[in-house]
Amino acid sequence: MAKKQRFRDTKQQRETKINKMEKPRIPFATSGVKAKAFLTDIFMLLMPLLYLSIYVIFDGLEDVAHHRLEAWGYAMVPFLLILTVFMFKDEGRTPGARAQSLKVINFHTLDKPSLFSIVFRNVMLLFSLFIPIFWLIPFFRKDKRMLHDFLSATCVIVDPRPPKEKVFKAK
Repeated sequence: MAKKQRFRDTKQQRETKINKMEKPRIPFATSGVKAKAFLTDIFMLLMPLLYLSIYVIFDGLEDVAHHRLEAWGYAMVPFLLILTVFMFKDEGRTPGARAQSLKVINFHTLDKPSLFSIVFRNVMLLFSLFIPIFWLIPFFRKDKRMLHDFLSATCVIVDPRPPKEKVFKAK
């Protein structure tokens, strides 16, 4: 007896075990929610580092005017390191992502991304921030992934089970 050919079933729109299987639906985060989380991270983490860079490492704004690249470097490198530590230790969440109930996961395995993926994602985030044409990529993709997500095989999702906050009760 001959084996049934799958393309005939697909062509005639009959369901088989093969074409009935579908990928799990991933609850991708919208661009607005991701922007809120990113702005929260900027104001909570980057602004204090930038302040330290300007007024502690350099002598003020006049000195920073002559050494702009160094001042940004002194702020951005610790910022990326702090983001990496938060994402690795807190299962893909930064303080801003936690506030918006977002989570970064590996796109293919739907698990926590590896340390290399997180570091690569954050370096590509820095690269894509300085080139505004890359900001338009999510508007043309259904999954709303940005360049750094696409290159590092990660995605930002709405966390279906956000971590519960610890409530301290007075005794």
